[in-house]
Amino acid sequence: MEPRDDLIPASTSDVAEVLMHALCYDGRRRTHDAAELMARLVAERLVAYLERSGFVVMRAPTSNAPDSSRHPHPHRR
Repeated sequence: MEPRDDLIPASTSDVAEVLMHALCYDGRRRTHDAAELMARLVAERLVAYLERSGFVVMRAPTSNAPDSSRHPHPHRR
């Protein structure tokens, strides 16, 4: 993967949301073995640990939030 110059620091809430999504979904299918509350708690603890350890998570400024729907959003083209 090539380094990119347009990356910006991701907010802690963005990182927590992405981690929670990863814990609750397998691709586009919802996993039934991971409770949403537990996923949120784990995501928040991971974010706190990453911050204490000095990690900085970067993201592309134009990336969209994960979408588990197969249907196109009416406002997105």
